[in-house]
Amino acid sequence: MASSSAHPTFPTRPFNSNLGKLPDRSIGGAFGASTSQQQREAQRQERERERLEKERLEREGQNPMSQLTEEQREEINEAFGLFDLDKDQKIDYHELKVAMKALGFDLPKAEIVSLLQTHGVPSTPPNHPSANNNINNHPPSTHPTRLLLPLPQFQNIMATRILARDPRDEILRAFDLFDEGGKGKISLADLRRVARELGEGLEEEELAAMIEEFDLDGDGAIDREEFLGICLQ
Repeated sequence: MASSSAHPTFPTRPFNSNLGKLPDRSIGGAFGASTSQQQREAQRQERERERLEKERLEREGQNPMSQLTEEQREEINEAFGLFDLDKDQKIDYHELKVAMKALGFDLPKAEIVSLLQTHGVPSTPPNHPSANNNINNHPPSTHPTRLLLPLPQFQNIMATRILARDPRDEILRAFDLFDEGGKGKISLADLRRVARELGEGLEEEELAAMIEEFDLDGDGAIDREEFLGICLQ
């Protein structure tokens, strides 16, 4: 968010946030079943988008990472480096799960395991005293949760997923960062809080002008559709 004498605009930089919430079991089994079906359908659609994007890039002979912005490439590498605790350029099951979650992809265990089975390499204890002597009797572990994902494979996986992601999802993730308490609207108080957290010295008049400019229904706040309109225009 930048300060200016004209009406400021909302930031368009994607924010990473965790949007997944467990369904409210207290409402009843029917609602839980419906929610699970919707989640499975959403996952199926995302996998289909990823498949189509991957096929397109393969046809064009392009590296998915080259299609990202410099900022997106840095975020992928930073997420990997943050969770590659032993700095061996490989991450395990748990590190992969949290690294992907940091980038906005909260995958269930089955999908993480599938990625490791497809793209992972066996883990071998480095410089283990008996590694050479027992290599025939104790081969490297290939259990899914013991496989490791190298950095290049992580880059390609994340680049493909980011390219296939619906831009509306990114925008709504940013909306939820503004919308404290899940009200479904961004109020003047929300703008004031975010400006303070970002260290932006915006005046109250400037914040109010942002609400006034984009508040199409005149309720004194910015709802999801109005926010989408701001970011997609």
